Amino acid sequence: MTIRMPVPVVKHDMLIGGRWTQAESGDIFESFDPYTGEPWAEVPRAGTADVDAAVEAASDAFRGEWRRMTATARGHLLRRFADRLAAAAETLAVLETRDNGKLINEMRMQLNYMPQWFHYFGGLADKIEGRVIPIDKPGVFNFTREEPLGVVVAITPWNSPLMLAAWKLAPALAAGNTIVWKPSEFSSVSALAFGKLFEEAGFPPGVVNIVTGFGHEIGDRLVRHPKVAKIAFTGGDATGQRVYQAAASELKKVTLELGGKSANIVFADARMESAIPGLVSGIFAASGQTCIAGSRALVQRSVLDEVVEKLVAFAKTARIGDPLDPETQVGPITTLPQRQKVLDYIDIAKGEGAECLLGGKVPEDPALAPGWFVEPTIFGGVASSMRIAQEEVFGPVLSVIPFEDEDEAVAIANDSIYGLASGLWTQDLGRALRMPDRLQTGSVWVNMYRATSYLSPFGGYKRSGIGRENGMSAIREYLQEKSVWIDTMNSVPSPFVQR
Repeated sequence: MTIRMPVPVVKHDMLIGGRWTQAESGDIFESFDPYTGEPWAEVPRAGTADVDAAVEAASDAFRGEWRRMTATARGHLLRRFADRLAAAAETLAVLETRDNGKLINEMRMQLNYMPQWFHYFGGLADKIEGRVIPIDKPGVFNFTREEPLGVVVAITPWNSPLMLAAWKLAPALAAGNTIVWKPSEFSSVSALAFGKLFEEAGFPPGVVNIVTGFGHEIGDRLVRHPKVAKIAFTGGDATGQRVYQAAASELKKVTLELGGKSANIVFADARMESAIPGLVSGIFAASGQTCIAGSRALVQRSVLDEVVEKLVAFAKTARIGDPLDPETQVGPITTLPQRQKVLDYIDIAKGEGAECLLGGKVPEDPALAPGWFVEPTIFGGVASSMRIAQEEVFGPVLSVIPFEDEDEAVAIANDSIYGLASGLWTQDLGRALRMPDRLQTGSVWVNMYRATSYLSPFGGYKRSGIGRENGMSAIREYLQEKSVWIDTMNSVPSPFVQR
């Protein structure tokens, strides 16, 4: 068990054009530690003038030294950044845990893995190649170029701000774009510390800018700014829809990674010693605050009682506490409004007739009272039509839904406006190959759950998003193709007929 010592509230600056600065207005806002419920940092509250300055800095950098730099040199900078990131992993992990309440063990894993994104995309930077096309017109040489878009706005949420930023920044920078990054107002401190590493790695001023503030105050200006070419957004689908609408009005490109209501499907032939921890990992890891949370446990009816009994027993053992304590397995909810939303959904589920099998309330332990905790919660007797089975809770709340056979499992799993991820637990090889073809999700995990890699594309179907992050697919999201035509014959065709 850790003992938290009081720390002074630290005032931070944001990064614009290579300068660390306060907001032009001088306004700040407080960042709260979800475990203590107390403020621990002060962050600049950017306004539209700060947004304009950041976009101008990014635009100037795109037209300046960064654009003149060779792709090989850009890749070298990204790999140098990766080395700085690896050295700072422990510091950043602690900052992120203080910022959003996620477990220190998970933050250490993420931060130690994160340099691979910058090594991978740094290696891809000078592998971006066009094509020579054997065109069907005599005397014409035709080739293509892959070019950067320009200024990219990256907007990240509070649940995994650094990891989700890496998914955007690494491919965007490798492709030759410049960045204006707006982290969530609930988790900005780790982002600002992350930004210092770009300076240390030697990135030119203005290539990466970080503005901190509230989405409702600066989000629209970020998205609509005439010098912004693309928006890469991760967050809820309602906000994503507004971002998409604003971007569409300006004909800007977008990548949107949005919500989920993922089904974690257990068949009767599953290895229960793997499936039960897999169900727990899918929803109670990160206190359910992850877009890929397996918040719907679909269980074959013939083993329903067995699975529920073992699931409840296993979940009861989860240790709730200080996320900086390596022994803790379930931490707090990141924000106070989000905790209330989770508690409201628990009341909704009870009102719909779902049976609360575990949890369903704030922990009674007085030591946890200052923090924003919700007990791991499991509901039985859930029908697919219930709100608890259809709407994203984004908290440690699991709905158990029975099914008879593959067809019903697929029907229930696909009965969602979302399509981000799904899990499948079975020892039947044929089923393991059949089911992914039928599930309408961007990721399918078989006999595992909640795994991502810089090598493999990630994104959603339906309202879970547009575009892909990670892997070769990601860098294409930050490029545009140009076709170049050259007359090699010095011919003089008729100017009145299309050639």
